[in-house]
Order: sequence, then structure tokens, then C-alpha cells
Amino acid sequence: MTADESSPVRAIALVCSLKPSPAPSSSELMAEHVFQSLRKEGAVCEAVRCVDFHIAPGVEADMGDSDQWPQIRQKVLDADILLLSTPIWLGHPSSVTQRVLERLDAELSNTDDQGRPVMAGKVALVSVVGNEDGAHKVVADVFQGLNDVGYSIPAQGCTYWTGPAMGSEDYKDLDGVPEQVAATTAAAARNAVHLARVLKQSTYPAYE
Repeated sequence: MTADESSPVRAIALVCSLKPSPAPSSSELMAEHVFQSLRKEGAVCEAVRCVDFHIAPGVEADMGDSDQWPQIRQKVLDADILLLSTPIWLGHPSSVTQRVLERLDAELSNTDDQGRPVMAGKVALVSVVGNEDGAHKVVADVFQGLNDVGYSIPAQGCTYWTGPAMGSEDYKDLDGVPEQVAATTAAAARNAVHLARVLKQSTYPAYE
């Protein structure tokens, strides 16, 4: 099936930096670089820095009280592509990333009229930044959670940058994006938009 290139695609980035706005964030900058490639493919993009909101602990769609996840959740449900952008801390995704994945767990029981998880027709991307090794492990951990929820993962659907181990240079401190990182980011975005359009035309079979 050939994807309809005129089909509108919406992307939401959940930036999982530990730094609240307006502090500069390498994770947010990486998400913006992914957006630049997504926009070239015709996607409409919006970013949310999750730490700016009160995301209560739990695995329900709405934890009540002052929980602000429901307003973020609605943006996620409205989007065709979800980008999770996370730093590496102690070899793992940030705690904010884990909180987001736990809240997305509620979507396992959110199904359409044919029994499919509502996320089964959506696409996931992951971007990672850090000044230590571990990007592949972080990508694997995050993708596993997103796939469990129902997201589809495009070919080469991640991008990352890591500086020297125990170094102090951040992605946001670079003079420019390394050529290989830029190429990887562009490929991830291109494949994500293609897959999102394919799934909009023909999603997965009904669950029996």
C-alpha cells in the first residue's frame, strides 16, 4: 500500500527533561530537531515539557485532585505520532519518562469498537541525549513500553546523541548537529510519517 502523502499527520513530543521551563534542555532541542524533519514530511508538531505539569503517580487515565496528565493525555490521543525525548541518567531513561510510561499503561484497557487498543493505529519515536553510554538500552526500554501499549515502531525509529563518558558537554552545547545524527533523525522522521499515513488508511485487524 502506498501512503497518501496528502493525509494530515499530527505529532506530539513529550519532552522528559528533569529541567522545568525556561531552562535550556538538550532533550527539548533534540525533539525540535526531530520536529524539523517531521515538518518537512508534512507533519504538524507540538511539544510538551512534562516536568512543567503535575503528573501524578499511578496507572490510571486520571488520578484526580491536581493531576494534569488528562490534558496531556488528550494531546497524545489526538496525535498520530508520539515522540518521547529523554535524557540518560545513571544509564536509564529519566524518572519523568518512567512516569509517562506508567500513565500510558492505562491505555491498555482503552479500546475502540473492534477491541483494538486505541494506540494500535499510532506510531512511536524515541530520541535520547546524554554524556554517557547507554542510548541503545534506553531506546530499547522505552520502545518496549510503548509497543506494549499498542504503538507501532517504524524502521530505524530512534535518534540519539551521547557525549564522552563522564564528560560535561551537552547536546545543546554543540556548535551544530553531527552529520550522522542529522541523517539518523531525518530517517526516523521520514519513516514515522510514512507508517502513520499507512496506518491511517488501513489499521490493524479487529481483535476477536
